[in-house]
Amino acid sequence: MDLGDLLKPEGVFASLRVKNKKQALRELAARAARVTGLDERHIFDVLLQRERLGSTGVGRGIAIPHARIGGLDSIATVFIQLDEPIDFEASDSEPVDLMFGLLAPEQAGADHLKALARISRVLRDPQTLEKLRSARDKDALYAVLTEPLASHAA
Repeated sequence: MDLGDLLKPEGVFASLRVKNKKQALRELAARAARVTGLDERHIFDVLLQRERLGSTGVGRGIAIPHARIGGLDSIATVFIQLDEPIDFEASDSEPVDLMFGLLAPEQAGADHLKALARISRVLRDPQTLEKLRSARDKDALYAVLTEPLASHAA
């Protein structure tokens, strides 16, 4: 599974300004609604409910908000680079500036976990993170996320 299979150019957003975690999730839901055609409020509620189980801030300035949601036929993703890092209650207490939202159909099964693992693998690469943080537009972000790197190998 390649990130190019999961992420479309219209699902990438650069230099988004938010003040806190709740606003970041709200913006993520708004953008995911555009990509999926689902109701923005419903997406936000599902993401917020998932966050209440435990933060999806995974460390090193990265959050991967994810949830299963009814009404989807396939996995949908949104990538957001924040203009300024925010507190996301991450596992390492570091503020978050990169968010990769993942929505999966309720019946996705292992595909949801495979997509989550793929995203995590790509975002573990220090060179990729450096490129993502220095990119200034959505096209550059998309190129970094979908470029074939040896470190992105399965």
